[in-house]
Parts: sequence; C-alpha cells; structure tokens
Amino acid sequence: MLYLIKKAQKGNDKAFLTLFQQYEQDIYRTAFVYVKNQSDALDVVQETAYRSFKSIKNLKESKYFKTWLIRIAISCAVDLLRKQKNVVQMKPQYEEFISGDVNEDIDLEITIRDLIERLNEVEKSVIILRFYEGLTIKEVSKALDIPLGTAKTVLYRALDNLRKKLKGDGLYEH
Repeated sequence: MLYLIKKAQKGNDKAFLTLFQQYEQDIYRTAFVYVKNQSDALDVVQETAYRSFKSIKNLKESKYFKTWLIRIAISCAVDLLRKQKNVVQMKPQYEEFISGDVNEDIDLEITIRDLIERLNEVEKSVIILRFYEGLTIKEVSKALDIPLGTAKTVLYRALDNLRKKLKGDGLYEH
C-alpha cells in the first residue's frame, strides 16, 4: 500500500485509482450520512476523487491515507450542503401531509440518523468517523485536525446528547 501511495504521489494515475477504489465504499457511506441521498453521495465521491488526486502530493503520512480521504469527503459533503442550503427541498415522505388531511395521531419515527442530524457539525463528524467508519479516536483526531483530548470530549458530549434525545429530553429542540 505504501508503495502504491508513493507511486500515486509521483503522478501514477493507475496507482491512485487502485488506492481510491479500496476506500470508495467508505467514502460513499460517509457522504451518504451527510447528504442523505444516492445522487449527492455519488457527487461527493466524485469530487473527493478529484480533490484527492489533485492534492495527493501534499499527503505527509502515508499511513493516514484513508483518514485523509475521509476528511476530504467530509469537506466535499459539507461544501455541497452549504451550496444547497439556499434551496429548500421537501422530503417526499412529507408531501402527502401537505396535500391531504393531516392526521393528528401520526407517530413520528425518530431514527438514529435523524438524531445525528441534530448534532453540531463537529459532533456529527466525530460520531460518523468513530462509529460509521470505525476509526479509532486517535484517527478521528487526525482526520478532523483537532487535539486528541478535544476529540474525546466531543465524542462523549455527542453520545450524551444522543442518549438524551433518544430518551426524549429535548427531542424537538434545535
């Protein structure tokens, strides 16, 4: 793997493609958690490939290649969400409530993904990297470029927030 990274850093696009394909599914899963749909997640994967290919020469520690890619993917996903922020999109599952009669007794299903969405950006990133991508807390710290102690604090605070929201405390607060 280190050999492939060295070749990719010297401009070998086949070596880069081989490396990227090893982590493409991880990048897609990370992107999907952020952008919540296949089309946008695929766009993020494509943008991640482009940005990482253009900047692989800047990768300092080869052992953090995956972490570096995930960091770029998160950046791409956040950029995409910022661009879309001005556009208000209705989720298809809610359209029926607008057009038809609204039932007062509708049970709201809260999923873990919905709860994660209520976390701030740093908390969300730490949770995704730690539990969706399986990175160690040290790797999370490197990926987000934050001190290890901060990463631990953010993780515990985010988990505490998720527990409270799961129990119903502040469920509808933002």
